[in-house]
Amino acid sequence: MAHPKMYDDGDPHFQRVRALALALPAADMKVSHGRPAFFTQKVFAYYGASVKDSDNTRDRSRPAAAGDGYVQHPQAVVIKPEEADISFLEQDPRTFRPAYLGRSGWFGIDVDGLDPAQDEGWDEIAEWLETSYRLTAPLRMVRDLPLRE
Repeated sequence: MAHPKMYDDGDPHFQRVRALALALPAADMKVSHGRPAFFTQKVFAYYGASVKDSDNTRDRSRPAAAGDGYVQHPQAVVIKPEEADISFLEQDPRTFRPAYLGRSGWFGIDVDGLDPAQDEGWDEIAEWLETSYRLTAPLRMVRDLPLRE
């Protein structure tokens, strides 16, 4: 049974995340479990996530889907950070540990507070996407990225 689509192609936040992710070398997008997944040979980011309601200690004001026990974060980018960045991410009120992937070190970052028509804040999201890409993509693709200054 296929998963229902859990995003809107017309969502300007999704469009901004998709443009940033697909700007990385050889990046592509597929829909996995109803959500956009950005990948090379392995997934390096997702758009949208959920948190098991009992695990969500940050924001219980977000609506959960009826009876599923999960709090939805539909406008979030999910990335794999470097170990050194985990404590920083744990302190950021926009972040959460997504269901299933959180146990493997992945973090969700809510982007609904960013204006998709403005540049402010999106450089940081681009950096998180690039970090996740560097950790998951084959070395030959990572070599095509310019060095960060």
